[in-house]
Amino acid sequence: MTDNRPPVDLSTCDMEPIHIIGRIQSFGYLLSFSSDWIVNHASANCADLFARDIRDLIGTPAFDVLHGPALHEIRSRLQMLGSPDSVERIFELDLLGDDRLFDIAVHLSGRTYILEAEPSETGRRRDYVSYVRPMIDRIRQGSSIQQLCDRAARQLRGLTGFDRVMVYRFAPGGAGEVISESINGSVDSFHGLHFPASDIPAQARRLYSRNILRIISDVDDPTVDILPQLNPSGDPLDLSMCGLRAVSPIHIEYLKNMGVKASMSVSIMRRGELWGLMACHHYSPLNLPYSVRTAAELFGEFFSYLLDQAETAGALKQRQSAMRLHDEIMARVAGGDTLLEAFEEFAGSIGNVIPFDGIVGWVDGEFMSRGSTPQRQDFERLARFLNTAGASTVWASDNLQSIYPDAARFADDAAGLLAIPVSRTPRDYIVLFRKEHVHSVSWAGNPEKSVELGPNGDRLTPRKSFDIWKEERRGFSVNWTRDEIESAESLRVTLLEVVLRLTDSVNQERERASKRQDILIAELNHRVRNILNLIRSLVTQSKASSNSIDEFAEIVGSRIYSLARAHDQVTQSDWSPSSLVELIRTECEAYTGGKADRVEITGTDALIHPGAFAQLALVIHELMTNSTKYGALSDSGGRVEVAIGKNRDDALELSWTERDGPPVKAPKSRGFGSTIIERTIPHELGGEARIDFDPEGLHARFVLPPDHVAAFQSLPDRTQESGSVHQAPGQEKDVMLSGDCLIVEDNMIIAMEAEDILGELGCGHCHVAGSVRDALKVIEDNDIRFALLDINLGRETSEEVAFKLARLGISFVFASGYGELKSRPEEFAKVPVITKPYAMKDIRSAIEKLGRR
Repeated sequence: MTDNRPPVDLSTCDMEPIHIIGRIQSFGYLLSFSSDWIVNHASANCADLFARDIRDLIGTPAFDVLHGPALHEIRSRLQMLGSPDSVERIFELDLLGDDRLFDIAVHLSGRTYILEAEPSETGRRRDYVSYVRPMIDRIRQGSSIQQLCDRAARQLRGLTGFDRVMVYRFAPGGAGEVISESINGSVDSFHGLHFPASDIPAQARRLYSRNILRIISDVDDPTVDILPQLNPSGDPLDLSMCGLRAVSPIHIEYLKNMGVKASMSVSIMRRGELWGLMACHHYSPLNLPYSVRTAAELFGEFFSYLLDQAETAGALKQRQSAMRLHDEIMARVAGGDTLLEAFEEFAGSIGNVIPFDGIVGWVDGEFMSRGSTPQRQDFERLARFLNTAGASTVWASDNLQSIYPDAARFADDAAGLLAIPVSRTPRDYIVLFRKEHVHSVSWAGNPEKSVELGPNGDRLTPRKSFDIWKEERRGFSVNWTRDEIESAESLRVTLLEVVLRLTDSVNQERERASKRQDILIAELNHRVRNILNLIRSLVTQSKASSNSIDEFAEIVGSRIYSLARAHDQVTQSDWSPSSLVELIRTECEAYTGGKADRVEITGTDALIHPGAFAQLALVIHELMTNSTKYGALSDSGGRVEVAIGKNRDDALELSWTERDGPPVKAPKSRGFGSTIIERTIPHELGGEARIDFDPEGLHARFVLPPDHVAAFQSLPDRTQESGSVHQAPGQEKDVMLSGDCLIVEDNMIIAMEAEDILGELGCGHCHVAGSVRDALKVIEDNDIRFALLDINLGRETSEEVAFKLARLGISFVFASGYGELKSRPEEFAKVPVITKPYAMKDIRSAIEKLGRR
């Protein structure tokens, strides 16, 4: 048939006129325009959209085809495109002005705008994007990469309804592994399976990096040719960012070989690179509304962000460990040791950051080893190889034999290595070794037969077998992770710094050590002289108050022991402030025997600086010994009350009161002990001291200036054990349910919350239904033992489900966001009602009510 229409003049277009008909999925349409002209459009079903012949559209002014307000909205969104790969979305747009609503996506391809349209699903909720925030909140609770992925797979399956959602991680070589999975229970699990790199070739991975979400609603959908296939310049149109375009026929054949009818992938990006995919499979056609796909894409972007945060946190932790290793090594080198002299210490520190089975130090031709390593003669040859392979940077391999065949000689001791150069010249190394790690890798089919020649000439066709194919890997060690290699690189810089600075550091440290030694000797000499003078005074003054050699020895010995105990208390706390209460209790336990419970300490505790601690110890010692000899603790009924507090000047106040003991008389003369009590604190510490010899009991009051007190704190409690009462380990919660349960709830997030609660109450498996039809099918196909019914399901109620459960004798409870149900059938008047939001105690109470009926 001859086309006699005049040619269309597109010379006024400000963009290159390209006209296409795209290969798209059956539920959508594709239209392309340049400036104001329709220059391309999609499939043959595009004629259904416009009710015109396809060829009639090319060259038609866009205003003649698209509704004016719709075209205005589209142009406004074009202004918002932020990058070449940006896609703007418009929902429920009256595209043609005939009240038919479409969901629109528009983006730029070269110099052409591409508009994708698919009919809006009327009567369905549109706010799926609002699900993303609570989905992310639940994922954020994961404490590891594995938990994040497990939760993400489950959340995405809940949003989309796919039979299987996998988190698929790419390895450096392009192969991938299913590291997490959520399935509906009726499909086979792919968890733990590996897939060869050829299953997702490099060009496909590049496309996944640009277009975050790809969907195939039905692998049997017919495709539509591009018309015309080339633009006037002879180039095909780039449909990379089109969500509706069909995929490679080889990929379709791949999915058919797996038995998959519909699929979707959401790319997981990390720092601009493709980390993995959330791959979704369905075993029947599945057409997801554009709003759901948009929510899934947004969820994928947020999940990528959380994953990047988690991995960055792990890397930061590894770097912090490397920094601590740096500090430890530098601290040890400061002592003047060489690398080999401190080798044992270095090895232990390195092993805390980078696990290994053996380590070798090779410096200036000296060999030191620890753990599982090659012998010296084997390592000498290996060192010569390292001089060519890894002379100036960290070099690692988990399969040394494949690169260095001589490694077969010591394969039992070392299969993988990580070499760290520690000198400028290629000769000195710290080398970490790992033993062989024999393990099986489960592949989804034989990875060596990932593609084969198809029946149509030389075209490659995907493999047909996905049976598990196990490969036993020998000669490999545990892989060196990227974080470990980065830590090793940081260690290399540290060790180079050590080597370059070692001589200078040793000389400087020796000079500093000599100065520190001189200062230490002078300080020690000063302290020894003070102690000798103090003991001399104790001996001299104690002689006057002693009536015999034995009494003299006892008095002097007890005072020296008191000083020793105080000194021990200070030194045990590394010469830091020490507890006054602990000092009093120590003296009490040393001299009161079984009367320690008759000494009551109230108020607060105080931490005393070491400079005042010995003098205060002598005062407490004299008070305690006098009380046991002459005062309240000398008989069977007396007691001592010690009150410690802080006055307005932040000084320490200590009150010593003796009660119910023998009558007290003031001494006719002052002995050395009384002198210590009365004068030590005022004379040596600048404080106050007062002693009253009340007949009913001695009373003493002391004030210690605040510069001798480091801090006040609560009294230590010796009568109560610390900690709380917790549930005994292994004690399980009451099991109230068993078997399968049904949750009828139209909100996916709320349903998942209820699923968790029922699981804790003993439910074996929860079936979630969002509509009456789905709920009735679950009841028909499964042995349901209990049901939780949201009475309001959007435009319908769950009463029909309740009647069905009642006829079958299955227990159930209602749930409602409206509070108490006012209008429900009389038959269900006694059915418990739970008010949203759900809580464990409410559901438990409702189940208990059912049991009492």
